[in-house]
Amino acid sequence: MARAERAALAAGIVSWISPAVGAAEGGTPPVAYTAITMFAVFVALTLGITWWAARRTRTRRDFYAAGGRITGLQNGLAIAGDYMSAASFLGISALVYSSGFDGLLYSIGFLVGWPIILFLLAERLRNLGKYTFADAVSYRLRALPIRSLAASGTLAVVLLYLIAQMVGAGQLIQVLFGLPYATAVVLVGVLMVLYVIFGGMLATTWVQIIKAVLLLTGATFMALAVMAKVGFSLESLFARVIATHPKGPAIMAPGGLVSDPVSAISLGLALMFGTAGLPHILMRFFTVKDAREARRSVFFATGFIGYFYILTFVIGFGAILLVGTNPAFLDAQGGLRGGNNMAAVHLAKAVGGDMFLGFISAVAFATILAVVSGLTLAGASALSHDLYASVVRHGRTSDVEEILVSRVATLGLGVLAILLGVVFETQNVAYMVGLAFAIAASVNFPVLLLAMYWRGLTTRGATLGGYSGLAAAVLCMLLGPTVWVEVLGNERAIFPYKHPALFSMLISFAVTWLVSRTDRSARARAEAGLFDAQYVRSQTGLGADSARAH
Repeated sequence: MARAERAALAAGIVSWISPAVGAAEGGTPPVAYTAITMFAVFVALTLGITWWAARRTRTRRDFYAAGGRITGLQNGLAIAGDYMSAASFLGISALVYSSGFDGLLYSIGFLVGWPIILFLLAERLRNLGKYTFADAVSYRLRALPIRSLAASGTLAVVLLYLIAQMVGAGQLIQVLFGLPYATAVVLVGVLMVLYVIFGGMLATTWVQIIKAVLLLTGATFMALAVMAKVGFSLESLFARVIATHPKGPAIMAPGGLVSDPVSAISLGLALMFGTAGLPHILMRFFTVKDAREARRSVFFATGFIGYFYILTFVIGFGAILLVGTNPAFLDAQGGLRGGNNMAAVHLAKAVGGDMFLGFISAVAFATILAVVSGLTLAGASALSHDLYASVVRHGRTSDVEEILVSRVATLGLGVLAILLGVVFETQNVAYMVGLAFAIAASVNFPVLLLAMYWRGLTTRGATLGGYSGLAAAVLCMLLGPTVWVEVLGNERAIFPYKHPALFSMLISFAVTWLVSRTDRSARARAEAGLFDAQYVRSQTGLGADSARAH
């Protein structure tokens, strides 16, 4: 303890951030000056961006959609930044490290949702909406119930996703700097709130762009370093992993993470269709000027994201080879120091030393801060734009009033994210994101898809179907193995599967179709007629009045 105190004294001003990297055999290592310096540089840079953005954020369009001035390439990088989260960088590499082949399920599942967005949603969403996906859905359906449903689905997705990011942030800083986990989570929460409250979408977008470039650069170096160790041969990499890992050949076989076909299908559906229902991703299509730029955004994002997920697979297997057999990275029980979620961080140390460890740690921190900022902005927009401005005030709000409400909502979400991050400390971050995807696939995606493509959809059907999907997804999660058994300590789960999307999506679509088909009200007939005007607008980008006249 005396050595830690002397190190803290020598560190001066920065010592309150981190007295040490973490305990190890033979004493406490010195302060991680490189990592602290890079963290400080990134935080200073992003706060500077926030100050710059705050001076340019005056209207609702500026706050929610960066004024529509983002280009397709910039937005593609920002979308990739939103998508390449802590769950991707830390969680997927951890799943590959612990489960091998099955970690690929997450990599592929996260990626294949993009063609759905590109071909089905991006163009119509940009032409129909203003700030949130609820704008596009409520164009021909009643605003109050639809926006209430959209806000409920958005908040459920945002909170689950936020938990994953906060857990990743807490574990990362705890391992590197020796801070208590709760203190680390609070630090991330405070910075997140500052970015969103003052900079809005413009600051969040540029933080995402910078973070995406840094993360792709760092992950590329790590993957190349791993491949160099095996002569740039995947066959050699896999052979050495099989020879090294305690599971032997089983590490390359399916079934280590998802053991039955129902769970595999359910997880795949959640990852594929949940992508098209993520509110913080859908919001980004309103930051570009037109549908053409929206399509270009998806094109660029797909390339960046696909490349990144290939890298995470190599990084996970590289961690098995270079980290899992190195005592310097293991605790007294033989597990990774800080848990499996730190596999990528330890691999950075193994291939690049302290300098690269500092860089990749700062990048991982940047990853978390950028994603939680986007999530918080999506949640705040659901509360301020979808609920307060559109439902409570019926559109009679000024820009100043709505932005103020959004900032207050941001503060509340920040506090809630910190509390939930502390409570769910032990959960795998990739699994938590899988749950968020299940809700997005069961609530947001069915309503959005049917509103754009099915003339027979009614407000009553969309509302009851959406809430049914939300209730089914949440109930299955609560009664499933993760919460009912692992969290609550019961002996056997009531719902036997970890992933509920297969069931909750079917329930959502079925209820929506059945209720809409049986709705014979005058309102339902009027909504079917409005679909024609909506279709014209979604194809041409005309305004509402022009679409009806056309």
